[in-house]
Amino acid sequence: MCLPKPKVAGPSKEEIEQSEEAREAAEMAQRQEIDRRAMQKKEDISDVLGKRGGRGAGRRSLFRASGTGFMGRFG
Repeated sequence: MCLPKPKVAGPSKEEIEQSEEAREAAEMAQRQEIDRRAMQKKEDISDVLGKRGGRGAGRRSLFRASGTGFMGRFG
């Protein structure tokens, strides 16, 4: 007695195409949001650096600082 094999019911070609289109649209929206956030961060960083001015209280060399560096104290 051979029984016929049951047919596997899966998504139709239309459903597969629709899901692929939806996935592509979601990826595009996600990529656009990432690009928008990156541009906003870039603008924010540029604004902060622009407000800082040319010479700020940044990193200074311990050897070349005037009197307060390592060589001034221990040299």
